Amino acid sequence: MAANSPSPSNVSTPIDFDSIKNLTDTEARAVDQLIINELSSDVVLINQMGHYIVGNGGKRLRPMLLLLAAKALGGVSDNHLILAAVIEFIHTATLLHDDVVDESDLRRGKESANAVWGNAASVLVGDYLYSSAFEMMVRTGNMRVMEILSKTTTAIAEGEVLQLLNCNNPETTEAKYLEVIARKTAILFSAATRLGAVLANTDADIEENLARYGQHLGIAFQLIDDALDYKANQEDLGKNLGDDLAEGKPTLPLIYAIQNGTPSEAEIIIAAIQNGDREAFNAVYDIVQRTQAITYTEQRADEEAQKAIDALACLPESEYKQALTLLAKFSVQRNY
Repeated sequence: MAANSPSPSNVSTPIDFDSIKNLTDTEARAVDQLIINELSSDVVLINQMGHYIVGNGGKRLRPMLLLLAAKALGGVSDNHLILAAVIEFIHTATLLHDDVVDESDLRRGKESANAVWGNAASVLVGDYLYSSAFEMMVRTGNMRVMEILSKTTTAIAEGEVLQLLNCNNPETTEAKYLEVIARKTAILFSAATRLGAVLANTDADIEENLARYGQHLGIAFQLIDDALDYKANQEDLGKNLGDDLAEGKPTLPLIYAIQNGTPSEAEIIIAAIQNGDREAFNAVYDIVQRTQAITYTEQRADEEAQKAIDALACLPESEYKQALTLLAKFSVQRNY
């Protein structure tokens, strides 16, 4: 980042997310209708759960990224709409599986699907969404699309397993933590922007730069998510504060606080991670604040957001390129 360039989180004007969203409003409504159509099943529980999950709020950020990338490169085709729905299905399936693994009972401020219908139903409907996503992507008739999305879903699964291996392990390093979020979260952001370019038949340089944009944006987004677990209020966050600690997840704020706290402070965090101890949240919170672990995490997110913005240099100037830039800034400014 240039020395005299403001970091993405320190821009003077708050980012208006709705104004960015409005740029793809028409296409997003078409994607939502496609999602509703694809959720139609003669198995009643699939219909009930599918509509509950998809209608349960959310920013629809990943489909929006695909649509903005497409519009920045000339326009949105029917296949772009199909793949935007596919991306949302894959994302939703991962949320269903995540909530079962994490034993979460809140998602976006409402009861999670597993809290309403149970773990077995959540896993199976998540599998249904994955299967539906692959059925839809085949309709594009594009082998490159199928290659990208098959590699993406494999990477997401690997990231989930790596995160499971890191749970309750206070010796997890920053590098290992970043490897998890690169696979588990950022890869789907990257696939969304890459697919926008692939269907626009751009050259390899633009495709790779847009994929890089999505990857760095996804990492920045997850870093801020992990910081918010120690700074947001529960109503804004839409999940229980301290969930990450209760699940024994060694996120970057905790990794940094262990490294920069006193030996006794490090022991408190280590024990909390090992035991998944939500009761230790207040003590851990105080240590995280004292060591400036949130500031460090936000600085790392800023660096990733700036890398995302830099990757957009390959695009011609347009309101859609500007929107992608603003999304990178929003990712590190947000409080939810």
